[in-house]
Amino acid sequence: MIYTFYEDAGDEQLILKGEIFKYLIKVRRHTIGDIVALRSREHIEQLCEYKITAIEGRHAHLELIQKTTNVVEPSKYLHIAWCVVDPKSVEKVLASLNEIGVSRISFLYCDRSQKNFKIDFKRYERILEASNQQCGRTHLMQLDTFQSLRDFLQEFPDTKVFDFTDRVVGKECTFERVLIGCEGGFSKDEKNLLASQEVFRLDSPMVLRSESAVMAVASKVLL
Repeated sequence: MIYTFYEDAGDEQLILKGEIFKYLIKVRRHTIGDIVALRSREHIEQLCEYKITAIEGRHAHLELIQKTTNVVEPSKYLHIAWCVVDPKSVEKVLASLNEIGVSRISFLYCDRSQKNFKIDFKRYERILEASNQQCGRTHLMQLDTFQSLRDFLQEFPDTKVFDFTDRVVGKECTFERVLIGCEGGFSKDEKNLLASQEVFRLDSPMVLRSESAVMAVASKVLL
């Protein structure tokens, strides 16, 4: 764990209790004299280092040592347009995508997306917060939705498309925006809509699940 979110991070003195006390003292087993790093969501770019000065019952007393501007961000930008799939599939890879350095995910209801799947942004944000604390990333990945594939392409005409094609992406991937379909791929109407976009595939004979494709493409571009 690189740091922990705490709303009062930045104050000269802190008294930790409740869940954060249980986590830092009982789970992480920090003790008197240890240094812990905290960030507040309001001033997220400030990394605050505290020394644990006392532990009394269910409370821990902390004293601020230093407060610095410390921003840890991906060195490359990647925006993924992801046709909506089962939220459980997204949850399996969301933290890994965050650690790899994906900057933004836009969810689209494509023709073969199951319309009963609802996007729980609050749950996704909790996953991303936990991931940020674990990997050290400062800002949360941006998440949003678009009403249709057409709307997305109108705003982002530079989007590349991951699909079945003869064109294999090379070792150097310089694009910043990619569209990845849901299970079953794109419909005939969507393929017609995507006819003018640049389409690529990875150098693999296997058919990837949607979440596997997202992970593979993100790794190819960012790492």
